[in-house]
Amino acid sequence: MLNQKILFSLVTLSIPLSLVAPLAAANRVAEIKAAIPYKKFTLSNGLTLLVHEDHKAPIVAVNLWYHVGSKNEKPGKTGFAHLFEHLMFTGSEHFKGSGDQPGSFAAMERIGATDLTGTTSADRTDYFENVPKNAWDVAMWIECGRMGHLLGAIDLAKLNVQRGVVQNEKRQGENEPYGITEELLTKGTAPAGHPYSWTVIGEMEDLNAASLEDVQTWFKTYYGAANAVLVVAGDIDADTALKKVQQYFDDIPAGPPVAKYDRWIPQIPGTRRQRVSDRVPQARLYKVWNIPAYGEAETVYLELAGDVLTSGKTSRLYKRLVYDEQIATEVAASVDAREISGQFIIMATARPGEDLARIEKDIDEEVARFLAKGPTAKELERVKAGRISSFVRGIERIGGFGGKSDILAMNQAYRENPDFYQVILKYDREATARDLQSAARKWLTDNVYILEVHPYPQFETSASSADRSKLPTPGAPPEVKFPALQRANLSNGLKIVLAERHATPLLNFNLQLNAGYASDQFATPGTARLAMDMMDEGTARRTALQISEELALLGATLNTGSSLDSSSVTLSALTATLDAALDIYADVILNPSFPEADFKRLQKQMLARIQQEKIEPVTMALRVFPNILYGKQHAYANPLTGSGTEGSVAKLTRSEMQKFHQTWFKANNATLIIVGDTTLKEITPKLEKLLGRWNSGDMPAKNIGKIQPPKKPSVYLLDRPGSLQSVIFAGNIAPPKANPAEIAIETMNNVLGGTFTSRVNMNLREGKHWSYGAFTFIWPARGQRPFIAYAPVQTDKTKESLVELDKELRSILGKEPITEAELSKSQQNQTLQLPGTWETIAAVADSIGQIVSFGLPDDYFTTYPGKVRALSVNDLAKAAGEVVQPEHLLWVIVGDRSKIEAGIRELGWGEIQMLDADGNPVK
Repeated sequence: MLNQKILFSLVTLSIPLSLVAPLAAANRVAEIKAAIPYKKFTLSNGLTLLVHEDHKAPIVAVNLWYHVGSKNEKPGKTGFAHLFEHLMFTGSEHFKGSGDQPGSFAAMERIGATDLTGTTSADRTDYFENVPKNAWDVAMWIECGRMGHLLGAIDLAKLNVQRGVVQNEKRQGENEPYGITEELLTKGTAPAGHPYSWTVIGEMEDLNAASLEDVQTWFKTYYGAANAVLVVAGDIDADTALKKVQQYFDDIPAGPPVAKYDRWIPQIPGTRRQRVSDRVPQARLYKVWNIPAYGEAETVYLELAGDVLTSGKTSRLYKRLVYDEQIATEVAASVDAREISGQFIIMATARPGEDLARIEKDIDEEVARFLAKGPTAKELERVKAGRISSFVRGIERIGGFGGKSDILAMNQAYRENPDFYQVILKYDREATARDLQSAARKWLTDNVYILEVHPYPQFETSASSADRSKLPTPGAPPEVKFPALQRANLSNGLKIVLAERHATPLLNFNLQLNAGYASDQFATPGTARLAMDMMDEGTARRTALQISEELALLGATLNTGSSLDSSSVTLSALTATLDAALDIYADVILNPSFPEADFKRLQKQMLARIQQEKIEPVTMALRVFPNILYGKQHAYANPLTGSGTEGSVAKLTRSEMQKFHQTWFKANNATLIIVGDTTLKEITPKLEKLLGRWNSGDMPAKNIGKIQPPKKPSVYLLDRPGSLQSVIFAGNIAPPKANPAEIAIETMNNVLGGTFTSRVNMNLREGKHWSYGAFTFIWPARGQRPFIAYAPVQTDKTKESLVELDKELRSILGKEPITEAELSKSQQNQTLQLPGTWETIAAVADSIGQIVSFGLPDDYFTTYPGKVRALSVNDLAKAAGEVVQPEHLLWVIVGDRSKIEAGIRELGWGEIQMLDADGNPVK
């Protein structure tokens, strides 16, 4: 028989040999041909049955693999596969155990089962046991009961018990020395969302949240017969096994189709290093590379390479680190060969007091030596002999980990071929030194995750004199200085505003033009946004790719864009490469070519963006709100996203992009804001040379004139079937940004809904828990601005949220005016956060941009802190009266009409007008 032949081969290898004999003997081991004969059957319900006969002992191994593991879970639902493994042992509808010994373990123990357990990995869940041949029917009865008749036996009490068991297993693992590393290694080597990016045992909060419905759905999805492999091995013949399995399993449903991942090797960008302290006596180092999956030739070669490095006392890393230098107490290189990708892991534990840096240096040197020269012939034959002999020893057993039933099940599940282990053995036998070296060079160079575990130091506490009964009183706030603004004009009328900032050799340029989405009043809606998107897509001298590459070489960035009132071209440049960067900047401003091919590409992107806006609830509201608020003739009537409509953008042509540039890009219609490491004397001549030829001219006058509010509130509803939330917009017209009471208006809005602790958010989020966040804001504009109260709320609280929002808007005007405490809190928040507001030159440029765009005085931010501190509650009351107008509100609600319309109508707030995503009336 096969087993006797294998044992005979092993005995012959133990005979003493000459000095050259070890190598020859290793070659003989590599020549061993080990096979596991089997018969394969597929039941009518899809269950795969593999039967292997081994009559050396009167036992039968049962190994049942379900092709489901933690990689089938989703973020927020982790730990289900392992939790269900535990639930499977609690019994079935026909067998609940007896007395104080419920479930299948007690029954299996009574029949003398050995190698009895279940395990879960990222890729599979298996249940196995060896039973005396006379009790094989018992094992079959229990396994078929769990597969086909489990749900009726699972109740909340059992779920809670096993949930607690699993959570304690998780705590136990994490409480072990170095237990902290499992989660760090898992999350550190795979990006979020990858099926190997969470641990098999799962997150504690996910286990807490697992419901009875969740586990029932998991069972129905993954525990069907067609998603399972049953291996029966031992003292039984194939025909008997088939008949018995059909008897017990034929009535079990196949289950639904299960999606399966293809190969997916997660990328580790470069070197990712992490450091953690744990209560351990010795430091430990992990180096992890992601590699191909189970059964791939390169994976086998890397397993052999790992053995060369750490298997046995003569292995390279063990000999150097543990035996010779004695700086480590253990070192191991292993391959975790999983179904869709694997990992190569080197782990070394330092002797107490030894430095991990030295250990890592030695490891890197040995790995580099291996990459340079590969293994020696003797090393290669040694590790081949070790791998093959280990396999042979494993298949002496019929069950358990690495036994014959386990090997057949794994290869059927992962490679759909029970014999696939023979392919792996072939890779082992035929591997060359070059194979190992090439695989290591490909996978063990860059893209590595390194984790250092250090002993947690012994810390002590000492007596404290801190008064913890109250918050400390801050000292005097630091004086905040906004940079002085310097102004100049070029010969063509281009206005220059400079704020010097010499802390870093960096400059920020922001060319601001009076155009923006409002300029679409004279063009097809969407023109301004698409034209500005195209500005850096090519010039008369440079293609888009040339612009991008030249900027990258200079360490510069260039961006273009539009807002409601303005369009802008910005440049961030280093002083050392300023002249070359400015040449590109001026070229983009003066000579855009609007290439036809790029126009078509960006036009398609913009149409796709509009389609997205029309299904995303917030942008749905932003698209329709301006037209309702301002009316079609106003420059602000187009969607606040600036993207126009699908119809308008589809009609746009390249010539309209050119016309936009010709109309609005004029020197006297622009201001160039500069912040950074320069002076007017230095920068003005450079700009004159580059931009002095830019022409001035007349521009159209955008209609941003004053409009009258509606005489009464109006309600508009946009239907979004299946929406889990309703998005509420309530708005009216507020004064322009440039108004004498602007700072009071800003402060009032912060109290009402502009900060986290504002009234609206504390009501709908913290008080009612109906929303993740609810706020009020005033959209910046040169003309009258939209004041908007915004609240995304759960669908079943839409009506109630409308009532609460209306109450907050009304109460600030009368019943609950702003208090001194609210004023003081907002004053402190607005002034004390200023030191961090202008840390970067980009932030300074943004503030100057507000001064330029809205016609604010140059000293607006210099005098801002004093004006905030001088406010009174009366000032805020006046501001509220000017901005908040409950009797003129326009309500726009985006949600599931079938669930919210009736409740809104019950409020009696007037006629509800239904709109589609383009703002057109519908019935």
